[in-house]
Amino acid sequence: MNALPTLTTARLTLRPPVADDADALFATMADAAAMRWWSCAPFEDIDALRAYLADGSAWSVVHDGRVAGFVSVHDRRPEVTEIGYLFVHAARGHGIAREAVAAAIAERFAAGYRRIFADTDPDNTASIRLLEALGFTCEGRLRGEWRTHIGVRDTLLYGLLSDDPR
Repeated sequence: MNALPTLTTARLTLRPPVADDADALFATMADAAAMRWWSCAPFEDIDALRAYLADGSAWSVVHDGRVAGFVSVHDRRPEVTEIGYLFVHAARGHGIAREAVAAAIAERFAAGYRRIFADTDPDNTASIRLLEALGFTCEGRLRGEWRTHIGVRDTLLYGLLSDDPR
């Protein structure tokens, strides 16, 4: 994947992470409740979080001068990318996630991707609501798909094609 470009929306800047972003995200990403649905256990070490954010596959989401979360994209096949996102507690409930994820989706489709998918835990109702609001379709359930820090979990696969109505 090439370096992600900086994106701007009405309220947000999505930019490649810098080392200091880990400071803003650590409290959330070290919190078991906030990380319940994430694919890895809560971070115990800020340096591990810095390394995690430095892999080049995410945008830090900046709102009012503070990092509010991140949106990640991982190429899985040609023209197909997986999207994920996580936001700090204070950013939730203000439409920031929807605005940020919509910007990332628009950029990926403009860059030539034909399909974006997300995999989410069936009990993660906030993520499911967001995906459906952005036009994603639930394409199926994979039983016992992930062994995570909270046990073996099913996953729901949501997909969005570049020519789907939004």
